[in-house]
Amino acid sequence: MALVVSVAMGLGMTACGGGTIGFMWVLGTQYNQIAGFKIDDFTGNLTTIPHSPFTSGGANPVSIVVKPGGRFVFVVNKGGGNGTTTNLPCGTAGSISEFSVGGQGVLTFQQCFTSQGTTPVWAAVDTTGNFLYVLDQQAPSLDGAPLPPNGDITVFSIDPNTGRLTLVLNQQIKDPATGLQLTYFPVGQTPTMLAVLGGCVLTLNTADQTVSPYAAGTAGQLTLTTTQKYSTNALRPTSIIAGGGNIYITDAGAPNTNSPGQLLPFTVGATSCSLNTINNGVGTNPSPAANPVYSLVGGTGSAKNFVYVANQSTTDTTNANSSISAFNILSNGALQLLNDPGNNPYPVGAGPVCMVEDPSNQYIYTSNGDGTVTGKQISTTGTLSDLRRGSKFTATGQTTCLAVSGNVN
Repeated sequence: MALVVSVAMGLGMTACGGGTIGFMWVLGTQYNQIAGFKIDDFTGNLTTIPHSPFTSGGANPVSIVVKPGGRFVFVVNKGGGNGTTTNLPCGTAGSISEFSVGGQGVLTFQQCFTSQGTTPVWAAVDTTGNFLYVLDQQAPSLDGAPLPPNGDITVFSIDPNTGRLTLVLNQQIKDPATGLQLTYFPVGQTPTMLAVLGGCVLTLNTADQTVSPYAAGTAGQLTLTTTQKYSTNALRPTSIIAGGGNIYITDAGAPNTNSPGQLLPFTVGATSCSLNTINNGVGTNPSPAANPVYSLVGGTGSAKNFVYVANQSTTDTTNANSSISAFNILSNGALQLLNDPGNNPYPVGAGPVCMVEDPSNQYIYTSNGDGTVTGKQISTTGTLSDLRRGSKFTATGQTTCLAVSGNVN
């Protein structure tokens, strides 16, 4: 309750009687837009922010991150000709759009930035909130050589007053042809997502089902603690997330199948950033959930005792629901299916892509490919239920990911 009150005061409101507890921004690729919502603290209901939807700034927006404090939002535009591509200030190539956040969560476009590689797909901030990590699926060539087989992380420092991004050079590696420092940090092949856990930055590489580990140092530097990449033990890894001191990787199962899939838990070495399997810790998806694509560690209050998994399809041919499946996190990080017979997994809108928990830890929301957002209330035991005033909200076409902020200061 203290957390709810403090966040509400940051918004200049009380925590009683249905005030706004936070803001939500949802990306959509059909029109390259961002749908904005205010989150009601009493019901979890979403109401549209004034002037929403906003331009995403670039083409094919796929990832969104909020700088701690809520004053600035960054959107990764993958690039390409998907959707409406006219009047985009960043053009149709891959880019990062910066926005300032005003009253009532209104976004104002600021400027464009570019990562060092091509096909940017994900972004995250470090634990201090001072650096932005942008994940590119293709690293740049060195001095005109053929493109390397790997992806990269582009690191930017974030100006606390303007949100402006400044490139951080790789002080560990030089271009052998020019003798100049690299402008990026290499990772594995076809990376799709990264997670930040303490002082570790871990990228999920889907070409060989591995994870590349970096240790985050001073001034934004990333340092390889080993040349080894760690196996995910997954047939088709789709996401990597951090929470509760552990890393969780979703495995959608054998390619080209409607597999229930599973959730794989790992501990991470504090200094080595090594990935270590938790024995007997795998969470097997409950029937009829299938094709898991994203996970979230959450729970009411300050405790984060549950993992929620977004599933895009089902093994039940008579009831084609997408869903969220829920697991308990045991004391050693192992997973146990949450006991809620007949309800777990919980139905959501078609084709969920990403999930967030609201700033007061009462509600979970999925962004769905059908252009909607689904909201669920979290009980103290981790079970989910529909919101009191309806759980489905219209966002923007071909929805991808979403983000929330509890305050602006």
